[in-house]
Amino acid sequence: MEWFLANSKEVFTLAGQHLVLAVVPMILGLLISIPLAQFARQSRARRSGVLTASSLLYTIPSLALFIILPTILGTRILDPVNVVVALTIYAVALLVRAALDAFDSVDEDLRQAAVAMGFKPLARFLQIDLPLSLPVLFAGLRVVSVSNISLVSVAALLGIGNLGMLFTSGLQRDFVTEVVVGIIAILILALFMDAVLVLVERLLTPWTRASAPSGAAKPGAGSQESGAEASGPQGTARRFSEARSGGGA
Repeated sequence: MEWFLANSKEVFTLAGQHLVLAVVPMILGLLISIPLAQFARQSRARRSGVLTASSLLYTIPSLALFIILPTILGTRILDPVNVVVALTIYAVALLVRAALDAFDSVDEDLRQAAVAMGFKPLARFLQIDLPLSLPVLFAGLRVVSVSNISLVSVAALLGIGNLGMLFTSGLQRDFVTEVVVGIIAILILALFMDAVLVLVERLLTPWTRASAPSGAAKPGAGSQESGAEASGPQGTARRFSEARSGGGA
């Protein structure tokens, strides 16, 4: 504890660098994975090819990738860009599969109802597929956040600033306290990122909490939807289904 208090400024600086190196690839990986997963859904051959490629990418050792990337990108070995690119590759490898599972979780009847109502493919994707797939997609995103925060520490072996440098420094000096502080700091970062993602998911999917508790239905609850559910994608999709089947008459 005394060592941490005496070196808290350095620990917080390394934690900030660690968080940036973990979060930026996660965001980039998400932006790449969503359209890639949508592309893969178009046929069985594409799906198989994308999933096979993503599995192969994730088997590449992280340290080897950190060393190879500078020769490919033309960057310096100590450039943080190498870490960002490497972790983006790993994030895409994990998130493509998660995004495919997320899109598969959307009821096909709702998609067909949207088509029957005249929705264009892009509008249907943005207003039906993507919102309703968020719960499953965020589950994959939480896995990626923990994976990235763990993998960033490997870059300390190359001298790139992050909490992993507490491991290398502590091992070199045979100072266990420094290693323990690094482990605890990384665990706290992982828990913090997981809590942030859970909060963001709750904010983006209010309809998942809109249903009333079972056995405690309020008067008139059977005749009208709650505000959040009626305005969310599920309420929209339900109205599509009712219109197509005549249930809304």
